[in-house]
Amino acid sequence: MFSGLSDAAVLALMGLGGGVVLGLAARLGRFCTLGSIEDFLYQGSSLRLRMWGLAIGFAGLCAHGLMALGLLDPAQSVYHLAPWTPVMAIFGGLLFGYGMALAGNCGFGALARFGGGDLRSFVVVVVMGISAYIVLSGPFAAARVWAVSATEIQIQPRSYPELISAASGLAPLLIGTVISLAIIAVSLTSAQFRQRPAMVFTGTMVGLAVVSGWAGTQWVATHGFSDSAVQSHTFTSPLGETLLFLMTSSGGGLSFGVGSVFGVLSGAFAGSLVKGHFRWEACEDPRELKRQVLGAAFMGAGAILALGCTIGQGISAFSLLTLNAPLVFAAIFIGAAVGLRQLITGLSFERI
Repeated sequence: MFSGLSDAAVLALMGLGGGVVLGLAARLGRFCTLGSIEDFLYQGSSLRLRMWGLAIGFAGLCAHGLMALGLLDPAQSVYHLAPWTPVMAIFGGLLFGYGMALAGNCGFGALARFGGGDLRSFVVVVVMGISAYIVLSGPFAAARVWAVSATEIQIQPRSYPELISAASGLAPLLIGTVISLAIIAVSLTSAQFRQRPAMVFTGTMVGLAVVSGWAGTQWVATHGFSDSAVQSHTFTSPLGETLLFLMTSSGGGLSFGVGSVFGVLSGAFAGSLVKGHFRWEACEDPRELKRQVLGAAFMGAGAILALGCTIGQGISAFSLLTLNAPLVFAAIFIGAAVGLRQLITGLSFERI
């Protein structure tokens, strides 16, 4: 590999690079899932949602370009290899979205805020990482495996381009490219959005960061000396991986996900300095902290059930146009809308 670096170190560096871009996008470009949903529901603005759509479309366009060049095999990604269970996708997405509203951020957003000095978000990051591992490989792992097995649907292929191709006879790459271009076109239909080059640039850079993950991990999987997954950015189980790495690198070493987490923190820290927004903040209301801890726990569990978070399913999996991605994204949106509505109408968590 590069100058004697191990595969794990190369993957971590790749994750770090893309993570820095994502962190900068969050702090400088205000790229945020919950903020996008709030803007849409309560301010009547779709601008940040369009930025999200542009990121999905651009990542999808580039990903299918990589597939055409033989530089990406989506069948090696977890989104194709894992059992397909729409029930778990929807339930996990609803749980994640609801928890995101309670916590005030998703895992990616919490990392970005922590990079700006928000210690409340540090609590969200830690609790979410622990909650994810409790469901992934801890006490609730057996229940998760049983639930997935009970609701699994055996289906091939595992993406919409392949599904449409089987019915129409058209090439999957052509279909995927057309769908990605359509998502970009819909995102750009707003003249107000097109007149904000910073938002267009931010959405494009986020998509590029996701594609860099696909390209880099595929290259290591193909040319490396150890088995490694083909993946891109996601911020649920990598939070737990990072905690394990910090506590004992022998129990959980370097990985793409660990590098990605450190990258977002670094990019967010740099972005907050550029904007002059860095400041230490702590929670002064125990009820607020209780709500955030509960929300973080819901997010960690929900994302494991749904096989991804707002970035993992919302952009990385969506760029491959997998069957689960739109289901999870819609469920997250609905869950967040319900959570936000309850908070606005005065839902109390004092007795929880």
